[in-house]
Amino acid sequence: MKAHLNGISLSYGDSGSGPAVVLLHGFPLSRDMWHPQEAALAQAGFRLITPDLRGFGESEVPEGPYSMSLFSDDVIALLDYLEIDRAVIGGMSMGGYILLDLLERYPERVVAACFITTRSCSDSETAKAGRLALLERMKREGTGSIAELSTATLLAGETLRRNPELVRTVYRWMTSVDLRGIEGALHALLERKDYSSQLKNFDLPALVIGADQDSAVQPEDLRVLSEGLPNCELCIIPQAGHMANLEQPEAFNDCLLSFLRRICPQNVI
Repeated sequence: MKAHLNGISLSYGDSGSGPAVVLLHGFPLSRDMWHPQEAALAQAGFRLITPDLRGFGESEVPEGPYSMSLFSDDVIALLDYLEIDRAVIGGMSMGGYILLDLLERYPERVVAACFITTRSCSDSETAKAGRLALLERMKREGTGSIAELSTATLLAGETLRRNPELVRTVYRWMTSVDLRGIEGALHALLERKDYSSQLKNFDLPALVIGADQDSAVQPEDLRVLSEGLPNCELCIIPQAGHMANLEQPEAFNDCLLSFLRRICPQNVI
């Protein structure tokens, strides 16, 4: 489905009925990454909304640079379009950075927050230099270069060895992204705010989902998030990397649904 909002055409998935749950994909991916969650949440009585962020998937690719606030504004515009006042919002990696912006700027729209293999801090100078070098390489070589590098980072070593079909699928998703979308989002990642000192202000039900073989998000990142948020629980998915929802979908769905069932009956309007 598509909605015209904020001056662009935004593509999104909408499945199930019940309390609304919005899941925001990571970089450089699309809403396709949430396929293992669609049936599980719908069968459990939830409505799952999965947007393709601007520049990714089937959404329009406007000129950049983008920002986390711009992504957030798109999410709120989509909720308005769908006439959803409040939702549980989850974000994986870059989606988690967008979620932090939403909590700061639109707290009244968020029932509960799910942080999925993400962190609260901004990039170090070394990480920023790495992103800029990656952008220059992509301009020379195309999106295949980022796909090769990112596949090893996004998936656990065990997944790389034992699930070649998933490896090929993730690689295909990344190589299909428009370079303008990648460039726009990289600028958003470079300029994002550090929220570590503000976590104490986000006093709403929160879930942090990590993975024991995630090479992109370290245990210390998960500790800062889970201990910094006042009303938070931590769930670690075993035998999974940065894309835990795809690598271990049953364990991931159990963790997410357990949280949703606890917080939704008394909170969702």
